This record gives sequence, structure tokens and C-alpha cells, in this order.
Amino acid sequence: MGVTDPAGPVMDRDEVDRALARLGAEHEAIETSLLALQDHAGRRLLEGAELTGVTRERWAAAEASITLLWAYFDAYTAALRSARDIRARRRWSSREDLAELTELLRGESVTVPDGAGGGGHTGRLSEGFSLTALVDRMNELYASSLDLVVTADAVWSALPARIDLLAAELQRTRKLAHSVGVRPGEHPAGDDLERITRTLTGLREQVVSDPLAFWVPAEGSSAPGGGRPDTTVYDREARALEDVRREIDAVLTVRQDAETRLIRLRDLLSRADRTLAEARTARGEVLAKIAATEVPVVSGPPTALQEQLATAAEHRRHARWHRLSPLLESLEQKAEDELLRARESLTAVTAPLAVRAELRGRLDAYRAKVARHGLAEDPLLVERYDAARRMLWSAPCDLRVAEQAVLRYQQAAAEQLGTPGVPPQGGPEDRRSESS
Repeated sequence: MGVTDPAGPVMDRDEVDRALARLGAEHEAIETSLLALQDHAGRRLLEGAELTGVTRERWAAAEASITLLWAYFDAYTAALRSARDIRARRRWSSREDLAELTELLRGESVTVPDGAGGGGHTGRLSEGFSLTALVDRMNELYASSLDLVVTADAVWSALPARIDLLAAELQRTRKLAHSVGVRPGEHPAGDDLERITRTLTGLREQVVSDPLAFWVPAEGSSAPGGGRPDTTVYDREARALEDVRREIDAVLTVRQDAETRLIRLRDLLSRADRTLAEARTARGEVLAKIAATEVPVVSGPPTALQEQLATAAEHRRHARWHRLSPLLESLEQKAEDELLRARESLTAVTAPLAVRAELRGRLDAYRAKVARHGLAEDPLLVERYDAARRMLWSAPCDLRVAEQAVLRYQQAAAEQLGTPGVPPQGGPEDRRSESS
């Protein structure tokens, strides 16, 4: 009839098997990608968010594309299954089987409803695709859908958290401004703080509901999610807040002496608290790593000092300078004492770890000395070194037993080297008491 067969020449068995293997691998890759898209955090967020603007429009189209993707994938799966069934009929496929397989694998054998419920109708009831063309179409839909999901997720992962951090800093700045008399309607910086607050609140709402409006695509990039979040508004407000902070610093300079001393007090108490926290953490480490030793209990920070510090801040806010001065003098001495107490507590708690480190250093120093004299492989020295090392590098470590093991190694080393015996040494507890 003069009509060219769109499938081309009939494939032989080897060509069929290679095509089925390739299409099977593509099927697995497409399925993996679709399932990953289905489970993508950005997709779940898009489904649950109350979207507006461009994001709402593009997500509606993307949802239709994803629905169409699954319809295409189901049709692709069915066609591949049919081809595999035909190939599995007999080991050596007949001419009729090969012709049918050629049509399935190369011809426009996959028929799907036009749009498959995903929009984009062409006026036809259905469309026919070859498996290769269907794969290309699915790749196009997948890339566009993934680009939207990745882009929205990137904006949501970056901007809201940064806005929240800036908002938290804004709140701290507002409190500080209020404490020094910088208030809306009374000082320009107070008015700026109100404006920044309104802008950040609106910005966060917009970013959450319409993330795609805050995306700058990368020029020349076709990769999904190529680009960066648009931080123009955020950066502007961050600079404005920094300007307000500088203005407040200028106000603080007027009362510099009292405020500087209060800041130093807060820093001292904060360092003391951190040191005590470090001591509590170290105590747990010592209890886990060191056996048969007494570890002092670490007390918590004194709340009385924090309460007095709050009272001092209240005096300064209300310009009660005559009450603030003596209170600051008393607090400064108490804060110094508190930091010293915290450091002494940390030193006491970590003493067993220091003893263990000293024993490790002594053991390795003697081993190096033995090695220099060519006795590193002496069986007795190797046995005693290994025994001491196991004790010192195991948890929990018994310091008394470990020190005796180190001492035995030193004595054996001294005997082998022909040097005077190692003088007896006190245990870890004795050494700590001597150092104190």
C-alpha cells in the first residue's frame, strides 16, 4: 500500500533483548525518581501549605503534571509488561512474535488519554507514543515538576529561618531600646523598629505562602533548583536593624559607665555558668571513663546573683544611680568569686583525666626510651606495656591499677637498661593532694 512501517525493520531476538533490558533499566530509574519526588519534603510542604500568587498557579500546574506523569508511567509499565510477556512465550521467538515486539518497542504503541487528567488537551481523545518518546516526555514533566519542588523547598529552607533569627534579634533590640528610652513616637530609632517589625512579619507570611516569588533563577542553568533565594528585602531590613543598633549604642554611651559594668557582670556570670556546665559535662565523662575514684559534685549557678543583677538593671533603667553604685560594687566581687569557684570546680572534676593523661605520657616516654636502646621487642617489656596500655585506654579506667601497671613497666625497663630502680611513687590521690 506504499505505507512505511513506523516501527521500521523487524528486530531480531538480540535486538529485542537489548531493548527490553534498556527499557527495564529506564523503568526502574523512572520509578525510583517518581517515588523520590512523591516523598520529597518540598512536595509535602507544597501540598499542605496555603499557597498564593505565582506559587499557587505553578503548583496547580505541577500537580497536574505529576498526575500525568503517573498515568504515563502506568502506561509505560503496561507496555513493557506486555513486551516481556510476548518475549517469554518461547525461548526462540517466532517471526510473528518479533514483529509484534518490534511494534511494541519501536512503534507508537502506547496510547494514553489526551492530557490523562493533567490538562494540556490537544482536542484528541487519546495520544500515541513510542516507548522512547514516552520516556522523553516523562523526563520533561519530571524535570519541570522537580524544579518547582526543589525551588520551593530551597526558599523555605533558607529564608524563614533567617527571618526568624533576624526577628529574634529584633525583639532583643526592641527590649534594649525600650530600656534606654528609645520608644516609638519618642525617638526615630523606635519608629524604625516598629517599621522593621511590620516588614519582617509580612515578609515571612509572603515567603511561606508564595516561595517562588522569592527565587532568582541561575542564568544559563537548566538543572532543577538552579538559582538562589532572593534576599533583597531581608538584607535591607537587616541593614536597617544594624543602623538602629548603632543608634541605640549612641544612647547607651550616655550611661556608659553603669551599662559597661552591667555587661561585664553578665559576662562574668555567663562564663561562670558555662564553666559549671562544662564541669557537669566533664563529671559525667570522668564517671564514665575513670573507675574507683571520687569525683566532686558540681553545684548549680547561684540564683541570688542573677536576681541581684536583675535588680541592678532595674535601677539603671529608672536612673536610680544612688542605689545602683553600691550594688554594682558588691556584685562585681561576688561575680569574680563565682567565676573562680566554677574554675576550681572544673579543675577538681577533671583531675582524674589529667592523671590518666600523665600516666599515658609517662608510659609512652619509657617505651620510646626502650626503643632507642633496641629493646622494643623484649617479651617482658612488650607484655607489661600492652597490659598498662589496655588499662589506660579502656573505659572505665582504674587509675590505681593502671599506675601500678605503668610502674611495673618502668621497673622492668630500668632493669633491662641497667639503670637504678624506679623509685616508688604515690597513687593518683596522693599526687593530687601534693599538687594542691
